[in-house]
Amino acid sequence: MASIRDIAKIAGVSAASVSRILNEDPTFSINEQTRVRVIEIANQLNYSVDKNKRGTRSLGDEMTIALIVRHQVEAELDDPYFRKIRGGIEKEAAKWRFRTIRAFHMRDAHKEWKELAKYGAVIMISEMTVEATKKIAAINPNLILVDNYSNSEEFDCIQTDFQQKTVEVLEVLHRKGHRNIAFIGGHSSRVAENGEVHKSKEEIRTESYLKWMKLNGLQQYATVYQGNWKPEDGLRLGKEMLAQQSPPTAVIVASDPMAVGVYKAISEANKKIPEDIAVVSFDDIEMAQFMTPSLSSIKANPEEMGRLAVRLAKERMLKERTMPIRVICRSQLVLRDSIGHSSD
Repeated sequence: MASIRDIAKIAGVSAASVSRILNEDPTFSINEQTRVRVIEIANQLNYSVDKNKRGTRSLGDEMTIALIVRHQVEAELDDPYFRKIRGGIEKEAAKWRFRTIRAFHMRDAHKEWKELAKYGAVIMISEMTVEATKKIAAINPNLILVDNYSNSEEFDCIQTDFQQKTVEVLEVLHRKGHRNIAFIGGHSSRVAENGEVHKSKEEIRTESYLKWMKLNGLQQYATVYQGNWKPEDGLRLGKEMLAQQSPPTAVIVASDPMAVGVYKAISEANKKIPEDIAVVSFDDIEMAQFMTPSLSSIKANPEEMGRLAVRLAKERMLKERTMPIRVICRSQLVLRDSIGHSSD
């Protein structure tokens, strides 16, 4: 059951004020709108002044946000992007006195689906199939999707602007005289109810790249190399790219870890960055600025995406909003030595 301090935190008033409102203190004078809001929040959080009266949920469940995550703890250590999203969720939840738990991992073969019903909201980081997502929403309608690029309009969804940023990078490279521009990235994937991973070549940055190259009459140069999102795949794909009869003068890499492998492939081919080939990537991990030459990269704010997910969940939990919304989070192109000196 929610406490008076929980209600006070969400309502933005003191715990003493909440106590006097809920106990109907006739001597307490307060704005009517605030009084109504406190009562509504208390009702929504299943609060009862009678300490012996329990709600239908377990103790504290209405103040808990269940997380559905892609990676196990060990794998998440190698993926700073998803780790920072989860970190943002936990920090913002603590701010509002919400608890967070990991309900299950997407790839778990056995999942406690029905348990999701007892929590205040569910936040899913990354993508499951449409069927699995709809199953979750049917159990708990307070579902927030983070880093999810499905076209469904029935769920709250937080996305990056990486599709648009791919175009921005291509425009920069084009202004610098590059026409033969390649793309190295990973497959998109969604996880089914049974934990199986369904991979697809239709990743948002890849699709944006192919569309831009075609619109600008450069389809003869449009070449995509895809694998797993790991440095070793960046190395393998980079070698494959450089072995072509007419290797590109620039390459966009879909993640910094893959770019580390691409750098090694370029070095082993005795080519120089950016003189022989310019490189731009995504994520802007801390290592990017210390690479040689320093790596140009798209800087997102995954921690803020996590914080925003909790704020959307809070609106759902308190029934402040019923309309699904889609939020596109802005990222920043950080230009460094790997793209050459700016001539703009």
